[in-house]
Amino acid sequence: MAALERAGLLRGVITQNVDGLHQAAGAVSVTELHGSLHRVVCLSCWARTARDELDGRLRAANPAWTAAGLEPAVNPDGDVALDETGEFTVVDCLACGGLLKPDVVFFGENVPGARVAECFSLVSASSALVVLGSSLTVMSGLRYVRHAASLGIPVVIVNQGATRADELAAARLDAPLGSTLTGLTSELSLA
Repeated sequence: MAALERAGLLRGVITQNVDGLHQAAGAVSVTELHGSLHRVVCLSCWARTARDELDGRLRAANPAWTAAGLEPAVNPDGDVALDETGEFTVVDCLACGGLLKPDVVFFGENVPGARVAECFSLVSASSALVVLGSSLTVMSGLRYVRHAASLGIPVVIVNQGATRADELAAARLDAPLGSTLTGLTSELSLA
């Protein structure tokens, strides 16, 4: 996708990923629909800080955890499993003392309105909407397909298996995403 963006074939990416994968691959115009695990947000003042900064503060507040070898393994989603937390010191927001959480939209939360509007604008200004590797199970992604279709913007879906928007697609390819995108960039001499 980064190669397609560099070639001017991609206006922007709306991703449901929270892992920074697209940016790590070199994509620039990325809207993280559900936020990012690379940041934390204060639930009181909405200040955002880097998760690495929070990690440093937590390590400083809990030196016995790392010194005693108690540091648990970090799971791919950034979570850890702790048997006991009684001796663990939680740090608060530096700006207001509020409670911090990963800067992601959890199940049951809404995508921030400004982000939703930004995505609607991106879709409205596009000549096509390409859905890559999503079943569109959740409304947060499906609404943009519905929006594109309502404006007569062609929708192309590349996914293994059915999606909730198959009937709205002008074209649909049931194929593995990795090899499909690799083949496309190779065919376009972008690889």
